[in-house]
Amino acid sequence: MIVKYWSALSPENKHLTLAWVLLVLFMAPPFILGEHSHIRVHDNMDSNIAWYKVLKESGQLFGPMDTVIPQIINGLPRNAFGTEFSLIQWLHHWFPPMTAYAISQGITRIFAFIGMYLLLSKHFMKDEKAYPITVWVSLAFALTPFWPSGMLSTLGHPLALWAFLNIRKHKETWREWLTLVLLPLYSSFVLGFFFFLTAVGVIWLYDAVTKKRWNMRFLFSIVLMTVLYLLIEYRLVYSLVVPEAPTSRNEFMSSKLSFWHTIRLVFKNYFLGHTHVLTLHTAVILPIMFAALWKIWKESSGEIKKSFLLLFLLNFLLSVWYAFWFYRGWTPVKEKVSFLATFNFARFHFLRPLVIYVLFALGSWILWKIEGWRTWIKAGLALQIFILCCAHEEIYYRVVHAPSFKEFYAVKQFEEMEHYIGMPQSSYRVASIGIHPAIAQYNGFYTLDTYNNYYPLSYKHKFRRIIAKELDKDRMLKNYFDQWGNRCYLFADELGKKYHYTKHSKKRIQHLQLNTKVFTQMGGRYIFSALPIDNAEENHLHFVKAFSQKESAWRIYLYRAEEMD
Repeated sequence: MIVKYWSALSPENKHLTLAWVLLVLFMAPPFILGEHSHIRVHDNMDSNIAWYKVLKESGQLFGPMDTVIPQIINGLPRNAFGTEFSLIQWLHHWFPPMTAYAISQGITRIFAFIGMYLLLSKHFMKDEKAYPITVWVSLAFALTPFWPSGMLSTLGHPLALWAFLNIRKHKETWREWLTLVLLPLYSSFVLGFFFFLTAVGVIWLYDAVTKKRWNMRFLFSIVLMTVLYLLIEYRLVYSLVVPEAPTSRNEFMSSKLSFWHTIRLVFKNYFLGHTHVLTLHTAVILPIMFAALWKIWKESSGEIKKSFLLLFLLNFLLSVWYAFWFYRGWTPVKEKVSFLATFNFARFHFLRPLVIYVLFALGSWILWKIEGWRTWIKAGLALQIFILCCAHEEIYYRVVHAPSFKEFYAVKQFEEMEHYIGMPQSSYRVASIGIHPAIAQYNGFYTLDTYNNYYPLSYKHKFRRIIAKELDKDRMLKNYFDQWGNRCYLFADELGKKYHYTKHSKKRIQHLQLNTKVFTQMGGRYIFSALPIDNAEENHLHFVKAFSQKESAWRIYLYRAEEMD
């Protein structure tokens, strides 16, 4: 039966079938392994996943603008958790965290594949013989290790661009309009689509200026999607429009690089990419791009050459823009216009995954048609997919010995600590040293420390008094906290910016200097330390007990803070 079905398929559908099978296999591990899965820690388990759980358990998903979540920093504003009209929020309300994560990954990769395939086949690679490239580049794009909580914020760009280009040509159906209406529910305006819609707006403006075409249908589609994002992200809009007390974002100081450091960052971003939009394009895609540039510059002409050269230039300019946003020459401007400091306009480089993989397709097709190159392109496509498969979370984070989901959040261990303390979690506050506070938050503890990109500036200044002496020991830590401060952690000079010391670590903290008086005044009662503190008594900390558990990555040393007059 299967053989008969396979033989009846067209060559393109055979490629599509194989690609779908590989995509399903790629997405399978978190569904199979569940909480034993290894997934990204940075900007994922150390933050977003815990946030979704805290918000769910607070009962404040639809909380008013002035609502606070008391579990974090004695009252983190509800608006810091983002909009309730986001599908990823609802996935984490409907399902256990790891199940929600797996489903979210699946949704993102499926629509990334569909979107890139539609975009390439309908607008960039119309030749019917180009399907091997169209299919496998689309699969490669869908396998990229995107930032999980970004959802379709970048991987949805091809699907959105397909819809916009069809509308631009007046060849749309209800599918394109439905795409533009639904995408805002599963992506972020500030983490991808603000920059994308700005770029699409430039396309409309180009048509209006050069072709004298006031394409109102195209303009309406851009306005429609923008308005939908503003309605969905109404909490963000409110915070921008309505004056409020200063937040931690008011002290952001991003423009610090010298000219030559900025130039170095240009090429680092161009050749290696960025962690939140990791394209893994260095080994395969870049050589194909440069080979295609050489060939097309000498021998080709027409629409493909125009598209390729434009995207090639745009790809480099996006890296230039990204790097120079951090150039210290911006400082006087950002000091006068606070919005430029609080909103990260460097994220125009989030357009690069779309640009790079369209370039990959165009470059491969240019070379495919040249005698002797077809075998090399086939090998390049296969190698790029192999590289992306090796970067699978389950493979990569196992290799680097990162803890699994279950080991990281250590639910049984923290339940044991909760029972040992024996008081309602809301009656005292804790903070962590050597591990992320998100772990305590995930397990229901009320924390004075946190990792959030938006919280009251007054709280940051008060918390700073606890760690002031430790910051004075290390200029890097001091600048990290004072000029950014999203990680409102109990920093220790001896530990630096390392936040996860597992139970196998032999390190000890010997010279800690905390202001325990301020800690207790803020409600602090216990410290969860991943390492023993040798001078605990000097800090008015009393060692209570060490907790270890087989399925936990940590050994937690529990210290109780003595109240001081």
